[in-house]
Amino acid sequence: MAQSRLWNSNYLKIWCGNFFINFSFTLIVPLLPLYLSESFDANKRTIGLCLAGYSVMALLIRPFSGFIVDTFPRKKVLILFYLAFCAIFAGYILAGSLAVFTIFRTLHGAPFGATTVAASTVAIDVLPSDRRTEGIGYYGLSNNLAMALGPVMAVYMLDAFGGSYRYLFLFSLVTALVGFILVSTITLPRRDFVPGKRVVSLDRFFLLKGWHAAISMLCFAFSFGVLATYVAIYGKEELGITGGTGIFFSLLAIGLILSRLSGAHALRKNQVSRNATIGVLISVFGYLLFAALRSPLGYYGAAFIIGMGNGHMYPAFQNMFINLAPNDQRGTANSSILTSWDAGVGIGTLIGGVLAEHAGYSAAFWCAAIMNVVGVVHYFTRTRSHFEKNKLR
Repeated sequence: MAQSRLWNSNYLKIWCGNFFINFSFTLIVPLLPLYLSESFDANKRTIGLCLAGYSVMALLIRPFSGFIVDTFPRKKVLILFYLAFCAIFAGYILAGSLAVFTIFRTLHGAPFGATTVAASTVAIDVLPSDRRTEGIGYYGLSNNLAMALGPVMAVYMLDAFGGSYRYLFLFSLVTALVGFILVSTITLPRRDFVPGKRVVSLDRFFLLKGWHAAISMLCFAFSFGVLATYVAIYGKEELGITGGTGIFFSLLAIGLILSRLSGAHALRKNQVSRNATIGVLISVFGYLLFAALRSPLGYYGAAFIIGMGNGHMYPAFQNMFINLAPNDQRGTANSSILTSWDAGVGIGTLIGGVLAEHAGYSAAFWCAAIMNVVGVVHYFTRTRSHFEKNKLR
């Protein structure tokens, strides 16, 4: 029997829309610690507190956005939150103090959290059922390409425009608006809200069957939060790598892309646990390498290895959440994995900043590596067996 068409027009639109969400996001994230340090003379702890607010706000909105996406017309929800996500970029341009910038940065987490939940759920809706597992894996490539291009473009623009961060914020606003225009043309079946249709319960806000996977994901996200937030300033201050942030994230993204492409065959055969196992083992090696080898080789080599691991691990875990949920809880399943990720990134950003300030970057990155080991142990002792026992598809 011939397979259904994977790359239909609606899937392409939401794929590109997700790319622009993440491109506009990654364009500024790696350079924000430098921006806060140079523009507002913020120390490491203050930088951690300022940037953690974004993840905290995204974390708070995720469970509610999953419920909203499962209840109200998804296209309207997506458009509303996407527009709000675009608008707040203007606040970065207008912010004239650290306090005002922190307010806008924190508020930005809410529409970002809700938009990514809505977008990933719409992507699942427009995929043919016989290509869904594979399509979820390819959907993540839009994130990876954004991660590859964003930091490189940011470094280039910062140099071309004389170190002005305002142009970065403006460019993020423009690219986000391009994505908004694309997703507004998606065609979805009408889904009306029916009062009394759903019983409001905890499982409507967080997928209870996914809590083991959520614990593992939180540990992995903690590690990534520490690494992604402080890698630029660490490279500049301790390794003398002033222009290597773009290369670091490009290598990370290349690893992510290659592993997603190589892992797509296994996902097509529904070998979810296999991909997850490969991913977590590769990732933990990368974090240990980054912490142990304080040199350009460890810096760049770990980037590629962590990318390879996360490219196998993340789509496998997303499929775990989806396969543990009934069809009417797809939004909740997506919000649950993203809630776990945001919680880990936020905690990692905050604790990483405190450790870097008082004990140095070495302590922060070793903490990230140890937390990753904890996540791997939990995966092998609890998460994998729980998924195989309870999966619905």
